[in-house]
Amino acid sequence: MHLKIIPFKPYLSKYFRDLNLSWLEKYFYVEPKDTELLENCERSIIEKGGYIFFAQLNSEIVGCFSFIKVDEFTFELGKMAVDPKCQGLKIGQKLMEYAIYFAKKKKWKTLLLYSNTKLKPAIYIYRKYGFEELELEKNTPYKRSNIKMSLILD
Repeated sequence: MHLKIIPFKPYLSKYFRDLNLSWLEKYFYVEPKDTELLENCERSIIEKGGYIFFAQLNSEIVGCFSFIKVDEFTFELGKMAVDPKCQGLKIGQKLMEYAIYFAKKKKWKTLLLYSNTKLKPAIYIYRKYGFEELELEKNTPYKRSNIKMSLILD
């Protein structure tokens, strides 16, 4: 298994959209915020100071995640997805390890994320890598969110 984490290139936008639509449609539904981020990720994430990365297994794109800028030292870790046919290969953990490494290299202070406790494997990974639960605000970016977590990096 030869897995590489690669940065965003415009031609990869469709993988970002499709990988995320796969889990959203399986477990929930696509919300307006999802549409905004997925239909033009370059404008809604990259051009606003964020980042998107992909997991490439051999020559195939099999996973992704994004950093959505909150402020200079705080980013939301979002839109992490792994192709269903590759789940169980620890690709999500490799993406998480890279995300934390990248955030520390950038000297960010905090990573935030919103999720749902229904996504047990994801919640397990977040806790394994040190994310702790925070109080969930009333107006979350996503209706499906029932948990907010953070990782303090410094």
